[in-house]
Amino acid sequence: MRAGLGLVLVMSAVVVSITNLWLTERFTEDTRSRAELRLSLYANAIVSEVQRNSTVPLLLSRDPVMIGALNSGDYVATSQRLISLRDEIGAASLMLVDDNGRIVAATDRTRLGGSLRNTPSYVEALRANGTIFTDELMDHGEFAFHFSRKIESEQRGIGVIVVEVNLAKLETRWRGATDAILVTRSTGEVILSTESRWRGLTVDEALAAQSPPSAIARALQTTTDWTRPGTPPTYLAGEAVLQLETLIPFRGWRLTSFVTYASVRERVNAVIALEVMGFAILLALGFYALSRRAASDALSFQQESAELRALNDRLQREIAEREAAERNLAVAEQTLAQSQKLAALGEMSAAVSHELNQPLAAMKTYLAGAKLLLQRGRAEESASSFARIDDLIDRMGSITRQLKSYARKGEEEFHPVDVRDALMSALGMMEPQLKQRHVEITRSLPKEPVFVLGDRIRIEQVIVNLLRNALDATQSVRAPTIELLLSSGETVSLTVRDNGNGIEDLDQLFEPFYTTKRPGDGVGLGLAISSGIVTDHGGRLTARNAEGGGAVFEMRLPIMAPNTEATDIYSKGA
Repeated sequence: MRAGLGLVLVMSAVVVSITNLWLTERFTEDTRSRAELRLSLYANAIVSEVQRNSTVPLLLSRDPVMIGALNSGDYVATSQRLISLRDEIGAASLMLVDDNGRIVAATDRTRLGGSLRNTPSYVEALRANGTIFTDELMDHGEFAFHFSRKIESEQRGIGVIVVEVNLAKLETRWRGATDAILVTRSTGEVILSTESRWRGLTVDEALAAQSPPSAIARALQTTTDWTRPGTPPTYLAGEAVLQLETLIPFRGWRLTSFVTYASVRERVNAVIALEVMGFAILLALGFYALSRRAASDALSFQQESAELRALNDRLQREIAEREAAERNLAVAEQTLAQSQKLAALGEMSAAVSHELNQPLAAMKTYLAGAKLLLQRGRAEESASSFARIDDLIDRMGSITRQLKSYARKGEEEFHPVDVRDALMSALGMMEPQLKQRHVEITRSLPKEPVFVLGDRIRIEQVIVNLLRNALDATQSVRAPTIELLLSSGETVSLTVRDNGNGIEDLDQLFEPFYTTKRPGDGVGLGLAISSGIVTDHGGRLTARNAEGGGAVFEMRLPIMAPNTEATDIYSKGA
């Protein structure tokens, strides 16, 4: 029986190993096939977009309105006609250039009067007899793609029509997937990519570059370092990925994608888990048979003597009672440990959700503004919104790292922080909500810097929570106002006062999960987390009701002395 159980253990190890290899290869091939299908669709989309715009210069070069405008020099209605044509064909922009290289009509009126005299799209179009295509790396790091053609009148060139192809929208669609996508031209440089920093580099240079957090970077964080047997992996940001390439039938362009193996590992693990469960059941049945056989042998020995049988019966009862008591104790201990784990997990999950709601709301507002700017053709102005979104993503990453480090406090180092800068940064994050509610902000800040030793991200987190609570408290007020007072003396004091309805229960205010908000608007963790952060910095967070109505929150932190080191204050806070 024991040998049979050992054989089952060996068989389970062999079967699980073979299953892992076979399913890994099978699911990897399935992942490759799907990735190749997506790659083909992406390539067809590029070719379709390019071909759709390739015939436009030919048609416009023969347009009587364009020829008449260039001959007469009257361009009053030309831009409006180009705008109507752009909406029909879906091009990024259309431009009419005279024989001096000056833009005389354009769908983007801000470019009127500009010069294309030295650009390849103008120079090569004048030299060629047909439509030419150019791709140029612009100052803002993006490539511009143009079809251009010479306009002739009486067998002489009088101007050039330029059509800009909108391939940026394809990049936007690709960013919604977990794959990393890039397009290289015949010379090897990246001209389109889900990662903006790759543009202008070769594929090898792009793979070696350290990119900021993106869709593929977040996916790679969950991918284990393995790949299909026999297939040499490609490494992106230190992680193994599947690299696929295809040729785009246009000017020697190539389309490359990098696909993670995360989904393959999940599917393989699911099957292996079922196998392990089956072998576990077999082992349990074997151990049960062994226990039954041992019980039978014990009964045969008990029959030798009545005294021995009686003694053995009493002994068995005592053993059974003790085993039952031990099992009950073990079950109770496991239940208690599991409950503690679930409670900690619930509190941490609620904390993560609570602390990420504000950056997510701000990102949604900035995305809406950027989308509106892009729809209006104001791409450069939308860059500031994307920069703020990038900052918010960094902030969200910092928050999650802070929440994960709660169980091991004392591992970070504090640095000098100007509380004025932290306050202005928090106001910048809350700017969309404050503008939406039309809240009047009154600030009183010292002219000189006010330094403390601490973690700037966590201090900003406390200020954002105080501003958000003040904003929520003034929802029912007609003219909401929030007063901010920063002062320094023996300590640094930041006071946040609102004209809301005040605080109902000051005793439970800083308790976790205590909230007066409606369900769905808050879980009662903001002030509890903020109080813990201030305490870690050696300070104190207090609250009271103002005499004239509203609530007053005051954060006091030790001021940084000229000869104070970060480790001194850090050890006190810990």
